Amino acid sequence: MLSRLPIPFAKSLLGQVMLVVAFGLLVGQAVSAVLLYQAAEQRREAGLVNAIAFRLVAAEQNRGQRRIARRSERRAQRDAIFAERGANPTAQGDRRWRRFGLQRADAFTPLPTDITNPALEQNVANVLTEQLFDFQQVQVVERRAGDDPFVVALAKERAQMRQPAWKDRTVLVAGVELPNDQGWMIARVAEPPRPAAIAQPVILQTLVIFVILFALLYIVLRRITRPVARLTSRVDAFALNPDKAVPIDEAGPQDIRQLIAAHNAMEAHIASMLDEKDVMLGAIGHDLKTPLAALRVRIESVKDDAQRSRMAESIEDITHTLDDILSLARVGRNIEEPERTNLTALAASVVDEFDDLGELVELADAPRIVGTVHATWVKRALRNLISNAVRYGQDTKVSLMDDDGEAVIVIQDSGPGIPEDRIAAMLEPFARGENSRNRATGGAGLGLTLARAIADQHGGSLTLSNRAEGGLRAEFRLPLAGIDQAA
Repeated sequence: MLSRLPIPFAKSLLGQVMLVVAFGLLVGQAVSAVLLYQAAEQRREAGLVNAIAFRLVAAEQNRGQRRIARRSERRAQRDAIFAERGANPTAQGDRRWRRFGLQRADAFTPLPTDITNPALEQNVANVLTEQLFDFQQVQVVERRAGDDPFVVALAKERAQMRQPAWKDRTVLVAGVELPNDQGWMIARVAEPPRPAAIAQPVILQTLVIFVILFALLYIVLRRITRPVARLTSRVDAFALNPDKAVPIDEAGPQDIRQLIAAHNAMEAHIASMLDEKDVMLGAIGHDLKTPLAALRVRIESVKDDAQRSRMAESIEDITHTLDDILSLARVGRNIEEPERTNLTALAASVVDEFDDLGELVELADAPRIVGTVHATWVKRALRNLISNAVRYGQDTKVSLMDDDGEAVIVIQDSGPGIPEDRIAAMLEPFARGENSRNRATGGAGLGLTLARAIADQHGGSLTLSNRAEGGLRAEFRLPLAGIDQAA
């Protein structure tokens, strides 16, 4: 799946491993950030619940410890003072309670803008129950500080609350109904701001892990991918030119070293087998062609001209078939280096050969294309393709073009073509359009196979297809990377 991404880096082993690790690290850090946020929220909520419960329990204990007489005396004194000042003692409340955000009231009435919080209500009730606090019910709401009359009155007494920003803070207001019609005890706790910087440590941690992990991972993977890249290059070079074995240095982890050692041994073995094959082919060519030549001389003594002609044709068929087999076996074992060749002129020379034999072959106008190829082999492939078109079709036409860095030589005819289910088989050795082995009707069936092998040897391809208007189209492609071209 990663190799389908439109990123060259993602197609390599190094890139795919790095991307998988990066994705896994990002997912892990994202999960970690969510868990940290949830834990912070739980701690924050637990702190609010404990703060509310502590204030309520502490206030109840203080209230129970007061003596009734002393409380009545102080209350009378306080009421007299407030009466002289024109203040309402019930609205003002006790300063001791006010300092802790506590209030006594006959009823608890939420404001229209309040937001109920059933979860906090249940948590506060549980804590109060654990502390043996006697109550009837608990109500908890979230309220804007600027909308709470108690907080507004308290702000007038505290200098730190005279800044306008405090009005937009959220205050948790918890009302607890006391038993025996003692009224309500109301506690207020300002919600602390949520930690806005929780993502910053996670991001910093992720970056540090990325740098350290990726640096180590890159070093380890490069020890693997570099030897593998050298091995891949060597395999490609050996496939194009298996003339001799060139061992590469064993490097990287032990597994990669063993792989390189196995490849070096295999390459040496293949090169040795190819050398033995060349020796064998040379012997076969000598041992078979010499008797055929002698036989060709002996048939001259045959008096019957028709019989002698048939015998000579048979010998020629055997000789040509032997040449095709030896040529196919030697493809890729070129002693000579490829040379710069004018492919347009080369195609024209092959077409001229057929014109000299009286065959009608047309060469379309084409640009001058110069490439580095094995000219002898390319000419052999073109001869086979044109010969096949002349033999089975009519109106043979040859054209050349440059298609995005490739020389394309097209040979097409207007013959019967090839059944679609037989096109692939026609490129295999000894496959023919008709079953006889008469060279006049097709020979041994090695021409197309040899042409395809020559194209493969140059890094190109041979493709056969039927034309819509009738006939066969053979497309012979040769790569032109780094090749000069002029119109």
